[in-house]
Order: sequence, then structure tokens, then C-alpha cells
Amino acid sequence: METMRKTLSGLVLAAVMGLAPLAPAAQAQGLAGAYLAARHAGMSADFEAAADYYTRALARDPHNVELLESATHAQLALGHLERGVPIARRLDAEGLSSQIANMVLMADAAAKEDYTTLLARTEDHHRIGPLLDGLILAWAHMGAGNVTAAMEKFDAISKERGMTGFADFHKAHALALVGDYEAADKILSDPSLNGLNTMRRSVIARLEILSQLERTDDALKLLAIQFGTDLDPELSALHDRLSAGKTLPFTSIQTARDGLAEVFYTIASALRYEAESDYTLLYSRVAEYLRPDHTEAVLLSGGLLDSLQLYDLAVETYARVETGDPSYHAAGLGRADALRRGGHLDEAAEVLTSLISTHGDLPMVYVTLGDLRRQTKSYDEAIRSYDAALALYEADQPNQWFIYYARAICFERLDRWTQAEADFRKALELNPDQPQVLNYLGYSLVEKRTNLDEALAMIERAVAAQPDSGYIVDSLGWVLYRLGRYEEAVPYMERAAELMPVDPVVNDHLGDVLWAVGRQREAEFQWKRALSFIDPDDIPTDISPERVRQKLAIGLDAVLEQEDSDVLRAAKD
Repeated sequence: METMRKTLSGLVLAAVMGLAPLAPAAQAQGLAGAYLAARHAGMSADFEAAADYYTRALARDPHNVELLESATHAQLALGHLERGVPIARRLDAEGLSSQIANMVLMADAAAKEDYTTLLARTEDHHRIGPLLDGLILAWAHMGAGNVTAAMEKFDAISKERGMTGFADFHKAHALALVGDYEAADKILSDPSLNGLNTMRRSVIARLEILSQLERTDDALKLLAIQFGTDLDPELSALHDRLSAGKTLPFTSIQTARDGLAEVFYTIASALRYEAESDYTLLYSRVAEYLRPDHTEAVLLSGGLLDSLQLYDLAVETYARVETGDPSYHAAGLGRADALRRGGHLDEAAEVLTSLISTHGDLPMVYVTLGDLRRQTKSYDEAIRSYDAALALYEADQPNQWFIYYARAICFERLDRWTQAEADFRKALELNPDQPQVLNYLGYSLVEKRTNLDEALAMIERAVAAQPDSGYIVDSLGWVLYRLGRYEEAVPYMERAAELMPVDPVVNDHLGDVLWAVGRQREAEFQWKRALSFIDPDDIPTDISPERVRQKLAIGLDAVLEQEDSDVLRAAKD
């Protein structure tokens, strides 16, 4: 996917986004309340409220261009494209060029498979953006039955700077649609597509094409190269059918309407890393509308809504994926995550428990439930979930490192250090340079005052891998402090505080290090800061507010003496 990021250069981004932003601000006279409420809702990406308030405002000012455009945007972002069509038509009737209105009206024509209207709109300069316009025009020709014109248009787009990959990618799918699998495979196997041919849907399309060409061995090899052996239900089904010698039908694109849906999905997938989520969402919503069974578009929309913190909408979107869909488990995991992030932990657990009953052979389901239990500090239950996940593996695999790491944290929180250390070391065996594991194990060894030299080496490796991680830099400063190398610890602790200025543990550690080198007033300042950042409802396990208050009252030396600690013995000497 990193290659996909690079594929969409600034030039292509401009080609996609094309037209100017929204029209000038609306006059608020007579509609101030609804208008201002709508503006606030829009800026916070509250699409439901925005759609409601913009509709109210339009009742007072039905010809206001910004209100029309913003209302259309809100309806499309909600996935209610059909509600946006009448508003977009009013915008169109005003004779003003609107990217969002053009997108909605073109999608409406495509959904009706009215290719005559679609061709007329595209050729009549009703534009969305240069790249999108060209691809829509090509697929509209396909829908109208003019394959030659479609191929000529794909070729013309391919000659435009920065657009070659997208044009060739869609040409390949159009060729496969008309049965020219040889030509389609030649394009999709070309490295010049720069990552478009490694997208999941693209790989599946090529598997189907290779199967149609009776190149089953090549299809199985491609499947292994791209996805390995740990396959999800959809990929497992493809693998089993290919292994059994069955021919896969070409289902990736079955109509020109499907091709148009793929245009919007392809652009949305690329824009996800280049544009704001609320803008990218428009493209994935059109893809959903044109092809309701486009599960990947639904999952993308759900993820974008989740990133916008619109958790209820994300849950609603994920719930559209039906139980029999091969990606139902992915939708279930997404729904559970949105519920968790929205604070509905019990409902998230119910979704995951239900998912176990249908997809209990997938380790990720148990891992996700374990992570949820770990978040709620139900460590024993979390361990049982991680145990269940590990039991599904027949042999060690590198990706198991996280399960051992997560289970180790639970053991450590339950003061079962022997088991925790064994799991941490198992995680490192599977992924020797994983910075999170190196840091957590190293820090734990420091806190237990054992193997300090090994702990230092681990944390130094972690810092080398992630020099901008405040937690890891803090760990390095802390182990140096524990080793009595106070002056060396100072710059690391100060750097950690820069990276995480409001973290109570980091500020508390910085205070201890500053005290150790004689900067007592600064130490007291950091301890006060640490206290101010502690949430009384969620106190970190690595800090005791009472102990910090003691340090402020009598000093670190006296506190350590009461604790019979020799941490500052070298400083005293």
C-alpha cells in the first residue's frame, strides 16, 4: 500500500480533485440559526446534523449555491446519494459548475445505466476532475457498446502525465469484461502499474483471469506471493477452488456499471493517503451506491467514518455487510472497533463473541477480543482469548509476535512475571527487532532491577528503531537513571518530555532525573506538572500520586530512604 501512496503524486491528486472548492459564503440574513448550525456541523464532520440544518436553511434560501452544494455533500457523505440528486439538479439548473453536483448526477445516470446521458454530461464539460472524467467517459462508452471508443479513450488518458497507471489498470478490467484475458493479464502483470496491480481486488481479478486462461499453477503462485499462507475466508475459498482444479469465473467486473464503481473505489483507495477523510468518503460512497455488493468500498467507508470519529455511522455502515459475505469477519471486526472507540465496550464484546460463533477459526477474532478485555483490565479473560488464538496455529509464524506480546502484558499486570518474561522473549524470537517488545521487556527488567545491562541494550535498539517515540526514549533515560548514569539520562528524559509533554509518567521520571543531578527546583516543577496531568479516573499503573506528593513534601532522597532504596546512593556519594 505504500507504493499506492507514491502512485498518487501531487499531479494526479490535482487531476482527481480538479475543480475549485465550495462557492463563496452564503448570506446569513434570515437563516442565521440554521446556517450557522449547519456550518458548525459540517466543520466537525457531523453529516447527519449538517444535512438536517442545511435542508432547513434551504427552505429559507432555496437558490443559495453554497447551501445547495453543502447539503449535497452531507447527503452523499451519509450514503444517501438518492437524496442528494434533487438538490444537485437544482444546482445544475443554476448553471454553475459544481464538482459535488456533477459527481452525484453522474452517479445517478450510471446507476440507471443511462449511458447516453452520462456521455452527454461528460462531453458537455460537466466535470468532476480530469482523471475521473476520462475514466468515466471510457466506461460510459463500454456501457453504450462502443468498445473501440472506450479503448481509444483509455489509451488517450494513459498518455497524460501521471495518469498512465490508472488508465491501464481500468483498460485491463475492460478487456477482461469482453473476454480478452490475454491482453488483460499482460497489463496487470506489468510492474509499471506501480502498486495498482497489488491491491487486493486487483490481485483477485488477476487470479480469475489466470484461471480463465487455464493457468492454475500461476494463479496459485500469485496467491502465495501476495497473501502468504495465512488466508482469510475469501482467499481460502479461492485457493481451495483453484487447488481442486475448478475454473474461477470472472466476477470482478461484470458490467460497465461495475467498472464505473471501480473507478470511484480506485480513486478513493488512493486518496485515502493524500486527502482528508471527509473528501475521500465521497468517492467510496459513490462506489457503494453503484455497486451495493462492493464490500471493499463499504469497508473503506466504515474505516473513513471511524477515522472521522463518527462511530455510530461507522457501525451502521459496517453492519450492511451480510453474514454470508466472505468479508463478513472484516466488517464485524470493524464494527467492534468502532463500538470500542465510541465507548460501547459491552456491545463491542457482544459483536466479537458473536463473530467467534461464525468465524471461530480466525485467530484475529480472538486477538481482537483479547485486546478489548485487556483495555478493560480483564486480564484473565484476555489471556484466555490469546490462548485460543495461539491454539489455532499449527506452527510458529512471525505474525504471532503480537499475540505473545499482548499476553505477556496481561501476565505482567497480574504479577505473573515468569510467564510474562517467557512470552516477551518468545515475541522477540519471532520478531527480534520489534521496538515495542524491546521497550516493554527492557523497561520491565529495569523496574525489577534485573539484567540492567541487557535491558539497556534492548532499549537502545528500540530507540534506534523509533527515535521519536516518547515512551521508548523515556525508557532509555529511565534505565540510565537506574544504572546511576544520571547526567547521561538527562537529555533523554528531556527529549521524552518534549515528545510527550502532558504525560504524567514521563514528567515524573524527568523530575527524578533532574533531582539526581542536583536540579531540585526544576525537579519539583516537573513533579507538579505530573500531578496536574493525572486523570483521577484513570491513574496510570506506573505512577503513584501520593508518592509524587511525598517527593514534593520531603524530597526524593528522603522518599527513597523510607523505601530503603539505593537508587540515589551514587548521587549521595
